[in-house]
Amino acid sequence: MIRTFAVLIAAVSLLAGAGEARAQGFFDSRDIMGGGPNFSLGGSSPIPRQTVNFTGNYAPGTILIDTAERRLYLVLPNGQALRYGIGVGRDGFRWGGTHRISAKKEWPSWTPPSQMLARRPDLPRHMSGGIDNPLGARAMYLGSTLYRIHGSNEPETIGQAVSSGCFRMTNEDVVDLYSRVSVGTTVVVKN
Repeated sequence: MIRTFAVLIAAVSLLAGAGEARAQGFFDSRDIMGGGPNFSLGGSSPIPRQTVNFTGNYAPGTILIDTAERRLYLVLPNGQALRYGIGVGRDGFRWGGTHRISAKKEWPSWTPPSQMLARRPDLPRHMSGGIDNPLGARAMYLGSTLYRIHGSNEPETIGQAVSSGCFRMTNEDVVDLYSRVSVGTTVVVKN
C-alpha cells in the first residue's frame, strides 16, 4: 500500500498543476482526507457526473436510483438533478423501495453479512476502512437494510451490474454526494 501511494504521488507530481490534475481525473485528497497532496482514489468514473434536466414528482434533496439505467439522481430545485453513474446489483440481487439514509460513515469498515459469507467463504471476516476496503471513501446506509450507497476502488464496475445489492460509485462521486445529503434523506430505488 505504501508503494502504491508513492507511485500515485510521483504520478501527480508530473502533472503541471492542480487544475490539470483535476482535468485528468485526479482530485485534491483534502476533499477526502483533510489534507495532503493530490492523488487518485480509484480513478474517475467512466460515466461522468453531470447536471441534467429532471422531471418527476420528487422533492429537491431526494435521491432517486434507477437500477435499469444504472444512474443515481440527486434531485435539485428548478427541474434539475445531479446524475451520477453507479454500479448496481447483479441478477437476483436487484431490489426496489423507499428508504432513508440512516447513517453516514467516512472510510467505513466492512464486515460481510452472513449471507455473503455463505456464498463467498474466501472473503475476510472484517476489513478496516481505507483505500483497499470495498466500501471506499464513504458509505450511506439505507434504513435497516444490508444495503448502502458506497464508494469503490474499482471504477471500471460503474455502469455494471456486479454487486450484491449495494450501489457503487467512484470514490470521487461518493464524496461529492456524501457532502450534499444528510441522515434522513429519502432514497427511492426503482427496480
